[in-house]
Amino acid sequence: MPASPISALSVPPPEPGAGSGDACPGALRLHMADDGFLARIRIPGGVLSVDQARALAGAAGRLGDGMLHLTSRGNVQLRGLRDGCGGELAEVLGAAGLLPSAAHERVRNVVASPMSGLDGCGFVDVREWLTGLDAALCASSVTPELSGRFLFGLDDGRGDVAGLRPDVLVRGLPSGEAEVFLGEAGFRVPYGCAAEVAVAAAEVFVAVAREAGGRVWRVRELDVSVDELTRRLAGHPGLRPRGSAPDPAAQSPQGLEMPESPKGLDVAAPALGNLPPGAAGWARRPTVPRNSAARPEVTVPFGAIQPAQWNALVSLAEQLPQRELRLTPWRGVVVPGATQAQLADTGLVADPSSPWTRVAACIGRPGCAKAHADVRAEAAAHIGDAHPELPTYWSGCERRCGHPAEPYVDIVALPGGGHTITVPSVPHHTES
Repeated sequence: MPASPISALSVPPPEPGAGSGDACPGALRLHMADDGFLARIRIPGGVLSVDQARALAGAAGRLGDGMLHLTSRGNVQLRGLRDGCGGELAEVLGAAGLLPSAAHERVRNVVASPMSGLDGCGFVDVREWLTGLDAALCASSVTPELSGRFLFGLDDGRGDVAGLRPDVLVRGLPSGEAEVFLGEAGFRVPYGCAAEVAVAAAEVFVAVAREAGGRVWRVRELDVSVDELTRRLAGHPGLRPRGSAPDPAAQSPQGLEMPESPKGLDVAAPALGNLPPGAAGWARRPTVPRNSAARPEVTVPFGAIQPAQWNALVSLAEQLPQRELRLTPWRGVVVPGATQAQLADTGLVADPSSPWTRVAACIGRPGCAKAHADVRAEAAAHIGDAHPELPTYWSGCERRCGHPAEPYVDIVALPGGGHTITVPSVPHHTES
């Protein structure tokens, strides 16, 4: 692979704005954990070519603990990195095409419907949006001010990504058009301009967050009405016809139709067993079940893939026409074109009914100093007790790093031993 000059990967100092004070790790900003340094590598849409997947495995083996750790946003973390390896890691990522812009590397948080274009269940194929959004995001001089927590979501209409509550949502419609939302403010737009409009919406957020001052990292943290956000969207130059002046009274740019709220997903009340009263009806479920038998997907327990398992996935993908892996926001991997039997041979969980598809945990002890317990070991020991419908998430402390964006069974370790168990309404989401 060609070398990537380190000088081209230097990160400019952050400007005042929405991203100030944001300590989210990245590929160039490493985080010190109890098990060594940690790098979080953004993989927009979770899409990796075979060559990129091999490059990540090589970096994990040479510089870290050898494993690839999948996050709740379809990104990859390398853990156990040795001190002083940042330059070499940047070279590897740059040469593999995983670091197109040093200034934007932490804000390339894009989740996309993993099965889009593969199973015929969505209304549109989001791949065109994905490449267009990433290019426009990296071309913007404003988006480096976004927080590393800000999230873009591309939903092909099945509701899987909309349920993650992204800050900017692009959702496919049966007509082949798209709805673009900033929080709950949004517009219906032609398919071809959806990616550009999504970046314009993010720039509107940056402007509003600047005015708010302080640490405003997510849309839900803005003290701004939906009507005001809609007005600000209508006034953005990227959302007006060229040569036109902004119309302060405008309710939708270019006369485009206002969509319904992005929360318009099918809701099903699961069998809740012995969960607390009031939990019924909280579970928001995609229109198409995420774990259908036809999905060429494996679940990765706790998102931690051993080198042999990763190599098996990559070797399988290499034999198939698309030659790619798609990392999911549920710590799984889709291998387009693979059969269930082929996936089972990788040693990962290929059975969509397995309780492992509904159980996750933060890193816990010994990887995190703030954790009160080895919650992954505890979760594995109680895998048979997983709730039959809701996700179950084990947290080593009250920060709940990486918990689901949907309602879930929340198990939190206590400082003196024991746990609390609740079903929260999920006011926020963090990545891990």
